[in-house]
Amino acid sequence: MGFAINGKFASQRITGVQRVAYELTRAMQSRASSPTELPVLVPPDANDLGLAARRTHIARNLKGNLWEQIALPLESRRDTLISLCNTGPLFKRHHLLMIHDMAVYDVPHGFSKKFVMWYRLRFSVLRRQANLILTVSRFSRDRICHHLGLDESRVEVIRPGADHMDRVTAEPGILQKLALKRDKYCILVGSLDPRKNLQRVLAATRRLNHLDDDFKFVIAGGANPRVFANHDSTQQPESDRVIWAGFVTDGELKALYSSAACLVFASLYEGYGLPPLEAMYCGCPVIVSAEASLPEVCGEAAMYCDATSVEDIAAKIESMATNDELRERHRRAGLAHASQFRWEGAAKKLMQILQTAG
Repeated sequence: MGFAINGKFASQRITGVQRVAYELTRAMQSRASSPTELPVLVPPDANDLGLAARRTHIARNLKGNLWEQIALPLESRRDTLISLCNTGPLFKRHHLLMIHDMAVYDVPHGFSKKFVMWYRLRFSVLRRQANLILTVSRFSRDRICHHLGLDESRVEVIRPGADHMDRVTAEPGILQKLALKRDKYCILVGSLDPRKNLQRVLAATRRLNHLDDDFKFVIAGGANPRVFANHDSTQQPESDRVIWAGFVTDGELKALYSSAACLVFASLYEGYGLPPLEAMYCGCPVIVSAEASLPEVCGEAAMYCDATSVEDIAAKIESMATNDELRERHRRAGLAHASQFRWEGAAKKLMQILQTAG
């Protein structure tokens, strides 16, 4: 019996959870004596991500959840399956599952009722089926143990890295496209999930009209209406200062990070929070909330704001936007801090766990 990786993420848009799955898989395959020793089992509609992947031949017409629940466990019946994106086959034996957060329990109002019910059902079954639960932070480990009634010995923390940004070539054309100047804009990254606290950040920007006329606020991301509840956060305000960039490429995002006055990430709930770490790695000063896992991830390298206070968010943005020395200090601190988060270290720890499990 060997190991195989649940490659459902290869057919999905690469956001935070899928990024962790891809980078961990890539790093683990590079550590293996042969990438084929740790194959990725992918559905028929999978994208080519440059991994050692094997398309399933059982029930080859199935996609999405049906593929994951029917074809995948049949294909991996002789292997221990590693699922890195919150879900996996409900009745698969010999299964390691990574759960990134307990948002459907802690902040259920941010999701559709159907989504909450489905994920709670999944977790209630998988907590019994999985040999071991993996997660991305001590915060998420504590919430998993609390909600699923698990002992800490059954939950291992694998800390994601940020050095994937080394492989990304910046695409500075996005700055000209959006008419942006270095240090004359703040960037907000993430979906329009209500947990991201976008409404308060936008309200804070309206208190900053006294800044230079060419200072902007760039929002990169979007929302999936099938997942998130219908909140006002999807309503785009009319403002010359706010630029809705939508989804951007990794290269465009790196360019936006590298020239921004700061990233503003005033989230109310995060299992990890990869964007602040990516931004730090690219030399971008970071303002984050003091909520959930963010202090654990960002340490002393970030400036912290009160996520519930529009006034405090605005004050922190103004400080970072107008103080060159403050920006430079946080830029240096962020670079030093983020350099400690490497995918090789995460893969090494997970491979050690697999050796024990094997």
